[in-house]
Amino acid sequence: MWSGVDSGATLLIRGAEVVDGTGATPFAADIVVDEGVITGVEVPGSVPADRFAAHLDAAGLVVCPGFIDVHSHADSSPLLDEDDLTKIRQGVTTEVTGNCGFSLAPIARGREEEFLGGLKLFTFRYTGWHRTDELFEVTAARGGVTNTCPLVGHGALRAAVLGLGSRTAGPDDVRAMGTLLTEALEAGAFGMSTGLIYPPGMYSDTEELQALASFLPADRVYATHMRSEGSGLLRSIDEALSIGRTAGCRVEISHLKSVGKANRGGITAAMGLLDRARSDGLAVTQDVYPYNASSTMLSICLPPWVHEGGKEQALRRLRDPAALVEMRRQIEDTKAPSSWERVIDGVDGYGAIVVSATASHRYEGRTLRQIADDLGIEPFDALIRVLVEERLSVMMVDFCMAEADVEAVLGSPFTAIGSDGLPVGGGGLSHPRLHGTFPRVLGRYVRSRALLELPEAVRRMTSLPAEVFAVPRRGTVETGKVADLVCFDPDSVDHPGDYANPAVPPTGIAWVMQSGHVVVDHGRWCGTRRGVRLLPT
Repeated sequence: MWSGVDSGATLLIRGAEVVDGTGATPFAADIVVDEGVITGVEVPGSVPADRFAAHLDAAGLVVCPGFIDVHSHADSSPLLDEDDLTKIRQGVTTEVTGNCGFSLAPIARGREEEFLGGLKLFTFRYTGWHRTDELFEVTAARGGVTNTCPLVGHGALRAAVLGLGSRTAGPDDVRAMGTLLTEALEAGAFGMSTGLIYPPGMYSDTEELQALASFLPADRVYATHMRSEGSGLLRSIDEALSIGRTAGCRVEISHLKSVGKANRGGITAAMGLLDRARSDGLAVTQDVYPYNASSTMLSICLPPWVHEGGKEQALRRLRDPAALVEMRRQIEDTKAPSSWERVIDGVDGYGAIVVSATASHRYEGRTLRQIADDLGIEPFDALIRVLVEERLSVMMVDFCMAEADVEAVLGSPFTAIGSDGLPVGGGGLSHPRLHGTFPRVLGRYVRSRALLELPEAVRRMTSLPAEVFAVPRRGTVETGKVADLVCFDPDSVDHPGDYANPAVPPTGIAWVMQSGHVVVDHGRWCGTRRGVRLLPT
């Protein structure tokens, strides 16, 4: 239990079983923290307790580095009036944001509404920033619950230079995007992300991405939501690897999975490709969330041409009878060749897609087939109706993966853990990964299924992401590191939430510490935002 004042003064953590983040065998130790920094990891009982203004008794509990969520979408969380507690209560002290090609800067002057139009579900207030450094100033003034390591999104770069159209980027366009990327890196971005199933990223070609990634220093990250995670998975991995080889930068394969009934078991070949690239010297890693359902925007069920030109153009096409005939053919004719990822074909039909959040909160918690039955219409018509009525501001959960494939990705020593969790504030039914990714790994895949040993699971959540993303002074329990720590009971840590009731707190987390301050005490938020934006080492 916590004893003393939350002042960041010298404190002693006594009797801990330390899992230090390196993958090494746990060991008993007392941890000394002075002004937010670990200054000693000592033999138990060797440090007199009366020297310290405060102490924590961790007897019978594990103390490890604060978890690093390598794949977060909590970009807007600092801008919300409410404190986003979804990650900190899991033991996450640092998040890598700006994933899947989405970041909140840069924004071109005159294109503000076009850029922000697709973000209506995320209830933050835009205050007029355009450059990445201006965004960082705004978020710093607000403060964050967690530390952040922001990426800059390729989609934002492309929207700023080319808008939301499908035009191929010419040399001048690439130079303009490269200038914006360089400005973001100089402001402290940790790398660049892509979202190649989303507009406008889906309109880019490999040459554009190779050219942009070449602006990245060798130790910065190209993190990619690839073009396909289904039938085109291996081609998409080949593209990502070619970008890394050409640019000479690190590559992170975001939320690696093999989706669709026909592609179950596809992770074996995918992992083979990645392992061969690593053997050849390419710095490539991957991340995963420990669930067999995905979650993203419902509008990705539509063919890419529907999105060209932005939201209003897409809505016009969704009201055009002739366009709808062609849409339906492309979405439902599974025998026809396709250059895009047909979501409906990748799951068990419309009945495997749940509408999880909408702007009006209608339809939430029901599958597209259930909505169709309730309305007395065809499932395709239900898809279009929901998108039109909600003006595309719809999130879905789709059950598209095999548990065996999830476990295969988890089994690789090069796999970090990421939640893929969205920011709070939009309402609706969030995916349980937002609230429980890290405790679920410890409860389900360490304790229950014994897929991972505890030290290895903690390494995947701490020192591995710190190494990949160059997170400064975090990731291990050792002298000189910042005292971002989490203490948990290995016998009870878990997340009891599910898809019907996701927003429940984890169990078994005793306390969470940032820079020597206890910020969560047995599930209770202590009320002060202590997160900062970090700079890459």
